[in-house]
Amino acid sequence: MYEFAILLHLLAATIWTGGHLVLAIGILPGVLKNTDLAFIRAFESAYEKVGIPALIIQILTGVWISYSIWPTGEGLLELASPISKLIAVKLSLLLLTVLFAIDARLRIIPNLTSANLYSLAWHIIPVTIFSVLFAAAGVLFRFGYFN
Repeated sequence: MYEFAILLHLLAATIWTGGHLVLAIGILPGVLKNTDLAFIRAFESAYEKVGIPALIIQILTGVWISYSIWPTGEGLLELASPISKLIAVKLSLLLLTVLFAIDARLRIIPNLTSANLYSLAWHIIPVTIFSVLFAAAGVLFRFGYFN
């Protein structure tokens, strides 16, 4: 079951991180240059159907994996060990991602105009960076940073 959770976690991370990299690097520059609101709305609408479930799968499998590694959870948030620090980093990145996503979804995207397009960009770029940092933290888990 642990290996299956890792596989699901990696697949979901691929979708989440890959989608944000495509958005930030491949789509956003053209959208900003041409003020192409229709294209960014279409991408957001299509990607949200895949990206949000991927994020939810990452959260669920991340909890399962964390529990598998540290079943009691005792002292987990004390940051006394490298693994607790990595988990704290991932939880912090998750909190930042959720805050940025909620703000974009509730405040910016429903009222998207050419005047606030750069506000959306200032949400896309950090969330993309957070997703890459999520992946980097996962690599540290994989290669035994916490051993």
